Amino acid sequence: MKNEYKQTELGVIPEDWELRSISSLIGSAEIKEHIDGNHGELYPRSSEFVEDGVPYISATDFATGRVNFNGCKYLTEERCGKFQKGLAKSGDVLFAHNATVGPVAFLETDFDYIVLSTTATLFRTDNNRLLNHFLRYALQSDCFVKQYQAVMSQSTRFQVPITTQRKFSIPLPPTIAEQTAIATALSDMDNLIAGLEQLIEKKKAIKQGAMQELMRPKEGWVVKKLGDVFSFFSTSNYSKAEMSNDGEVGCIHYGLIHGIANTNYSLSNGVKYYVTNEQAKYEKIQDGDVVMVDASEDLVGLNKSIEISDVGDKQYIAGLHTFHLRDENNFFVKKFRGLILNSTYIKNQMLRLAVGMKVFGVSKPQLQQVLLPLPPIDVQLEISNILSNMDNEIMLLEENSEKCKLLKQGMMQELLTGKTRLV
Repeated sequence: MKNEYKQTELGVIPEDWELRSISSLIGSAEIKEHIDGNHGELYPRSSEFVEDGVPYISATDFATGRVNFNGCKYLTEERCGKFQKGLAKSGDVLFAHNATVGPVAFLETDFDYIVLSTTATLFRTDNNRLLNHFLRYALQSDCFVKQYQAVMSQSTRFQVPITTQRKFSIPLPPTIAEQTAIATALSDMDNLIAGLEQLIEKKKAIKQGAMQELMRPKEGWVVKKLGDVFSFFSTSNYSKAEMSNDGEVGCIHYGLIHGIANTNYSLSNGVKYYVTNEQAKYEKIQDGDVVMVDASEDLVGLNKSIEISDVGDKQYIAGLHTFHLRDENNFFVKKFRGLILNSTYIKNQMLRLAVGMKVFGVSKPQLQQVLLPLPPIDVQLEISNILSNMDNEIMLLEENSEKCKLLKQGMMQELLTGKTRLV
């Protein structure tokens, strides 16, 4: 250990840093208030929410270190006036501690205040001794995360009560100048990540618009029924309990399909579930086959499809709640099948056919009557190349975003423990 560092119960920190408990910071010059969200008899009923008013925020509204107001609920000012706690102001640091545990947000708002649900607590600092931006990152540090994870591991409830939070500690740099330097470096990385994510969403929206226009039937295109283009094969119905995480034959479960953003899936990425050869008495999947879900809890995932590639020398079957389709006459070129079956033109037909109350789906007989536009082969190739290039651009941006997130994690480990000093 270097002479200028010391050992603490939470690890090594610089000699001039302090390991301070939250309780020791509250009511002092550092933290003016540590307040729970509202709860009890004042919890608002669904009928009290309005279209516009004072934001009512829960832990699910925390996104990338900030509050996302896009999906939050609202209450009237009159209703909010009845709350005695949980009123957060701009500059407060918010910590999710109930149901969803761990996300932290720095509150920036033009409202005089917002209302926190019981799923979060707020920290209000005195920026003369403890910088709110620094606290925001201290609550995300490995040091703090390990403390609340240890508490949750000893409880059947997924929460960290406010009284327990006050027993936790954070390593605290001695000056506002050092806190500012650390917070600024991490904030710059957050801004970079946020910028990349905004660009990714923009590129996805552009691709969706391009896909909708390119897939719209045009003069000279042939239209056939889906059942005249694709053959259907029987699929297995094994539950998760009847499969394993390794085995002889891979099984493409409907959950895998719902979790894939693209319309094509390379089996070089693997699958989660496997069955034995004795269980795999179904048609084996080939390159170019399509696996489609037959049920979805929402209309967005209605009959979502993926076209399969890179089967290689391994064997796979289609699993529970799926349809296995094959274009045996090669009406479509490689990667176009997944594109056309997920196009707006096809989705709109499926939406008109969808049945269900809690789970939605289109049956096999109905699917076979869905109309498929068949562009000429050269047009299919051109469309596939355009959309594939868009996918590659989005994938590269997503990879850069993940690299930045990993870099930020490394920076936090260095800066929030004082291993690297910026002043």
